[in-house]
Amino acid sequence: MMENNLQYTLFAPERLDCVIDLPASKSISNRAIIINALLTGRQPGDELQNLSDCDDTEVVVKALTEMPEVIDIGAAGTAMRFLTAYLSTRDGETHILTGSDRMKQRPIGVLVDALRRLGAQIEYVEQEGYPPLRITGCQLEGGTIEMKGDVSSQFISALLLIGPMLKRGLQLVLTDRIISRPYIDLTIHTMHDFGGRVEWTDVNTITAEPEGYQLRNYLIENDWSASSYWYEILALMKEREHRLQLTGLANASRQGDSVVRYMFTMLGVRTVFASSEQGVPTMVCLKKTPLMPPRLDYDFIDQPDLAQTLVVSCALLNIPFRFTGLGSLRIKETDRIDALKREMLKLGYILVDEESALCWNGDRCEPTLEPIDTYEDHRMAMAFAPACICFPGLRINNPQVVSKSYPKFWDDLRAAGFTIE
Repeated sequence: MMENNLQYTLFAPERLDCVIDLPASKSISNRAIIINALLTGRQPGDELQNLSDCDDTEVVVKALTEMPEVIDIGAAGTAMRFLTAYLSTRDGETHILTGSDRMKQRPIGVLVDALRRLGAQIEYVEQEGYPPLRITGCQLEGGTIEMKGDVSSQFISALLLIGPMLKRGLQLVLTDRIISRPYIDLTIHTMHDFGGRVEWTDVNTITAEPEGYQLRNYLIENDWSASSYWYEILALMKEREHRLQLTGLANASRQGDSVVRYMFTMLGVRTVFASSEQGVPTMVCLKKTPLMPPRLDYDFIDQPDLAQTLVVSCALLNIPFRFTGLGSLRIKETDRIDALKREMLKLGYILVDEESALCWNGDRCEPTLEPIDTYEDHRMAMAFAPACICFPGLRINNPQVVSKSYPKFWDDLRAAGFTIE
């Protein structure tokens, strides 16, 4: 890990001509690792191929390898939620699950309450409703529980992943509006890949039968979320003659953020797959088109992790926008809505937030071009890095945060011709 006071100064090339080997999907990796551990009781072996090497995945692998009394997952939200459920099933073992200061401010009471209703033994170590947690594993009965559908999809996925291992399986009834549904569907799809019997049995009900999983070799596709920054880069480049290819992306992918290719079609970037075979990772070529909308309104309720990329892209392309469905951004690695407002102001863009919405109506001010702060949030660093195309010499503080999901991001930028000082 690099020093916390590091600052990068970025300059973009005039032309792109590169092939970028994207990182593996951490969303799929973390789901496959938990399923593997439920089957084998150990860290993943050779059966999981193309496993992510990002921080969020490595902390899960380290926890499952060492299984210490105190497991510190740092800032990895997925690890906190998935391991809370997994450790609840480890009969006779007691662990304290903790994380960074920010993690201790991120609520987890909804998941803990649900697990307790299934029979889990979980105590709060410091503050009610928040990590750290003391978890004593036991054989969980399972059964039917209700949970609000507008909570973090990671809570829902954490419960689903252990569902096939419970004595009575799991019937999960989701009340209210269901948010981030593509991430729930990704969990179900990954469970299917390992033989799990789980289905939507009603419009708001998911049922996991108590029939376990099957161990198998499994190839993890590359990360559509990581591709979004390259879509942003190409959208912001002035000329049309660029060659940009991305590896290991699947057409008809179950990753929720694969919708990025449709979103950027509206921003002048076309996606061409080398193979037409559905669901098989292949090379993708991105091409610029002259298409550009006068305004963009979009509901991010299903893809909140793409919001930062689209906010920066649209503003720098001078496209007014109103983005809704952003309520969950308040409880991510940072308050992403507040962070976006602060950092976009440095570039001269005045954003307005309306509860769970964020808008830009074309209002500008004199840019200060102060260094962009990243708030210990990997997506802030990567979403703002392409802004150096419009603001040469853009500075970014604490760029090392990208290791959370895309450790080689800066190396890939250099390979694409960016100068990083």
